[in-house]
Order: sequence, then structure tokens, then C-alpha cells
Amino acid sequence: MLPEPYQSYAQPGPVFRTAVVELHGEADPVVHVPDPYDPNRSVAVRRSSLQPVAPTPPRDLSPQPLLDPLAQRLLAGGVGVGAAGAGVGFGLGQLAAGIALMGTSGLAILVGLLLAARMLGPRQVTHVRQEVHQHASWFSSNKTQM
Repeated sequence: MLPEPYQSYAQPGPVFRTAVVELHGEADPVVHVPDPYDPNRSVAVRRSSLQPVAPTPPRDLSPQPLLDPLAQRLLAGGVGVGAAGAGVGFGLGQLAAGIALMGTSGLAILVGLLLAARMLGPRQVTHVRQEVHQHASWFSSNKTQM
């Protein structure tokens, strides 16, 4: 439907909006902070509404030891006890070997002394002559005479 020629199109009237006007220099900056519910999102917040955070203390960048001092003491104690145990074990092994050798060589020395005493003692010479005659014949029939 076409409007009548004497009717004019209705023009909207002026719209008045009431809002606070912020100038660029007066605006509180907006910062983005991590969303507490979704770690992949950020939330825009006015800087004035954030609570103050204590600054992080400066880091100590001096070189640190390779191993913890307590771990070094424990390691040294373990190595020391192991070395002492190995030394005691080696010493006991040498002692046991000496005792065993003393028993064996003591027996050998005793036999040697008895033989030496028998050889150096008074000798009684006895000559024994023994003749053995072996007669071999055919078909494995052997005869021995003494």
C-alpha cells in the first residue's frame, strides 16, 4: 500500500542516550586474566578491580651443588661401610685360608719330620732277594713260580 501523497514518511525523532562518557586518558585500563573455570579462556577485568599481588621475590641464580649435601653424606657413608665390610671380609678370608693351610702344611711337615727322623736314625740293613719265574705257553696258560 502506498502512502498518500500528502503524507510524509515518518522520520524517527532524535534518540537521547544517557551514559557515562570516558575519555581515553581517564579510562581505567582493561587487563585479561585467566578464567577460573576454563583455563583456555581469558576474562577482561578492570585493573582497579584486581586485588594487589605481592611481587615475586628475586630468584637465587647462584650455582647449586650437583648432589644434595644430605645425599652426598649418605652416599659417602654407604661407600665407607661397604669398603670396611669388604676389608673385613677379605681379612677373614685370609685368616681362614691361613688356618686351613696351617692344618694341611702342618700335616705335611709332620710326615716330613717323621721320614727325616727315620732316615737319619739308626739304620738296620736287611737284604731280601726274590726271584720270580714266569712261564708263558700257548693259549694263555701262564705259570708263575717264586
